Amino acid sequence: MEKTLNKLIVTRWNSRVLTALVSEKATIELGLVDTASILGNIYIGKVKKIVKNLNSAFVDFSEGRTGYYSLTDNKVTLFADGHEGKLKEGDEIIVQVAKDAVKTKDPVLTGNLNFSGKYAVLTTGKRIIGFSSKIEDREWKEAMRPQIEVLLEGKDTGIIIRTNAYGQETKLLRELSALLEQYERVMNNARYRTCYSLLHEAEPDYIKSLRNSPSGSLEEVVTDQPDLYARLQEYFEVSDIFETTGLRFYEDKLLSLTKLYSLDHEMEQSCQKRVWLKSGGYLIIECTEAMVVIDVNTGKYSGKKNLADTIRLINLEAAKEIAHQLRLRNLSGIIMVDFIDMDTEEDKTLLMDTLRAAVRPDPVKTTVIDMTPLNLVEMTRKKEKRPLWEQIAQVQKNL
Repeated sequence: MEKTLNKLIVTRWNSRVLTALVSEKATIELGLVDTASILGNIYIGKVKKIVKNLNSAFVDFSEGRTGYYSLTDNKVTLFADGHEGKLKEGDEIIVQVAKDAVKTKDPVLTGNLNFSGKYAVLTTGKRIIGFSSKIEDREWKEAMRPQIEVLLEGKDTGIIIRTNAYGQETKLLRELSALLEQYERVMNNARYRTCYSLLHEAEPDYIKSLRNSPSGSLEEVVTDQPDLYARLQEYFEVSDIFETTGLRFYEDKLLSLTKLYSLDHEMEQSCQKRVWLKSGGYLIIECTEAMVVIDVNTGKYSGKKNLADTIRLINLEAAKEIAHQLRLRNLSGIIMVDFIDMDTEEDKTLLMDTLRAAVRPDPVKTTVIDMTPLNLVEMTRKKEKRPLWEQIAQVQKNL
């Protein structure tokens, strides 16, 4: 079976950078680059207040900005001058933004720093070597472990090996050395920088999309924005992505990339509650404060099959479309799906297997938990950034 190659479209929509991962058949992902996002940035912060009953601290990390810092999650604090000790008000510490501010909540800060590459993530706080659960080759992992341990010798860092690393031993070890150098550079610079200094700026989202894409999955990257093309060229020059992926500047003045790939329509549809299925059934997607609720309905289906066959067909189609919509809209947290009730255990098992297979390609960790006695399917999807509808609403509010 031939592997489907996708294209990454990088353009602008209402002055915001828009990325779209597209295949021949559909748009797989949409993303707006949040210009206000500081996710992944590393600063020298100053402890403003310690709240003992919450076992946490509030840390000023730039002029006029405060973040929440958990003392439970941060067992070891990285002080700016290199010393260790008990945290107190006024201390200058190195922090990374783990979560952007959400509504009235402050950004979440951590002292457990992460430096991400295509093949690995370097971490501080725990000296562990972990492997992606998708790498099942035990012999390969055991062969790589001692080589990684040599690189980490004498260093207080850990490494998580990503799925992309499998079979790429030389590139992995080269990247690990580069990540270690990057970490040491940040720590050394901190000794000579003033409070609130930005020590490390995270890459823009469209570069992260490239870095995180599975090896060989992208046919080309296309943009019609000269400044973004220049930044993409820089990334292509320092990474090995050029081995499998092309970079093209789109110059057609009569037909924009947005029109060519119907991105305006895709953005509009991604905010609609109702999603029609080819069978005539449909989904209703509701986003609440606590969770995402999805209801599956028979709709206009008028097939000649008996009722059990009809329900099975619509539910299986819905399972695949739900996986697509979660990724397209970047919905996360607790997800409850109300499929059409099925009578046989065989059909229920088939449905759950189909849903698990459908979410497996999602790069964001998505877990299908179980079906409740009320026939509701429980799922979770890791929250990494704001849902698309919320980002679109923010843009429209500022127009």
